[in-house]
Amino acid sequence: MTDAISFFTAKLSHETDPSDVYAAQKRADPFVLVDVRGDAAWAQGHVVGAVHMPYAEIATRAPHEIPAGTEVVVYCWSPGCNAGAKGALEFARLGYPVREMIGGYEYWVREGQPAVNASGPLPRTFDPLVMVVHQDAV
Repeated sequence: MTDAISFFTAKLSHETDPSDVYAAQKRADPFVLVDVRGDAAWAQGHVVGAVHMPYAEIATRAPHEIPAGTEVVVYCWSPGCNAGAKGALEFARLGYPVREMIGGYEYWVREGQPAVNASGPLPRTFDPLVMVVHQDAV
């Protein structure tokens, strides 16, 4: 039992999910949301309020763009992408408190959270395979 408690406590201290990130944004919690995908992915669409910093650039850019000690949440494409873990590792190496948003951009969009691209807001759709869809949400 102790092993399970330790495991899940550690897991939850290093991960978050799109619903919790959206709730934190709405509460104006102090953190920086970082999209660690490449330029083409960012241009296609990204989370409203995110900062674009591909994981390969974190070591050189983060110390100049994100104040030390700032809580950081990173995301990539989806559960099938490990760029989020690579980005989280880079922030951790720099000493930032960091968590990975599991599900990435895919689950952010599937849950109907706000996303944008250079043309403006993207349509919000609510996928009943990943969430309960309430009538007032559609």
